[in-house]
Amino acid sequence: MTTTQDITRPPAHLVEKIRLMGAATASSTLFHMGIRNAHICGPTAWTKGKAIAGPALTLQFMPKREDLYGEDEYAEPERQLHRHVLYHTQPGDVVVVDARGDMHSGIFGEMMLTYFKGKGGAGVVIDGCIRDYVHVQNIDLGLWIRGVTPNFHTQTDIMPFAVNVPIACGGVLVMPGDIIVADDDGAAAVPAALAADLIEQAHARHEWEDFTRERLSAGGDLRRYYPLTDAARPEYEAWLKRQATSATE
Repeated sequence: MTTTQDITRPPAHLVEKIRLMGAATASSTLFHMGIRNAHICGPTAWTKGKAIAGPALTLQFMPKREDLYGEDEYAEPERQLHRHVLYHTQPGDVVVVDARGDMHSGIFGEMMLTYFKGKGGAGVVIDGCIRDYVHVQNIDLGLWIRGVTPNFHTQTDIMPFAVNVPIACGGVLVMPGDIIVADDDGAAAVPAALAADLIEQAHARHEWEDFTRERLSAGGDLRRYYPLTDAARPEYEAWLKRQATSATE
């Protein structure tokens, strides 16, 4: 019997704050915290307008070797590890797949992703493809993928190898339980241990952005307001006081 390990999930309130933050703010703030690149490069948003964050369930593929993995699509299904990563799904989870950038293998199809959605999964980030897209697009599941293919997962050159282990996805190390934040800008991996600090630093670095956005939309000087200059700070602080007063009225 095949057994795979579960993950340790970060607190839900941290995950939600990172979702609201978005991938761009998470990535740039992590850079200032010493994480040079959190962007999972390759998978792009196929469900425009959807924004998610959730703990990473990880799935690793390797080059296919027939003496280790010669099954057809439905033979001995419990040996197929791409099923096992889905068995661990809890509401809000994100499946992240190192599919080696392969464009010939549909890692998941309609039935597998329907199951994942039914268990509360938020989305998938795959350095590779899915299949059955004509049906999958109606599941209301976040998709960050390289593309689509009619092939099933082991039809050509790769095979599932490990579940909930450290993986490389789109050039980024993803640890099981890392927080994945994904939107139309792409997907980024947030180290779970840095989540609370990220939220605090992002707030400090970006609290002035609503003010700046308001000024720029009114024709304000980019050089004065973005980034916020010392000359504009008294104006910003007065704006903050007005906002606080309006909130209490």
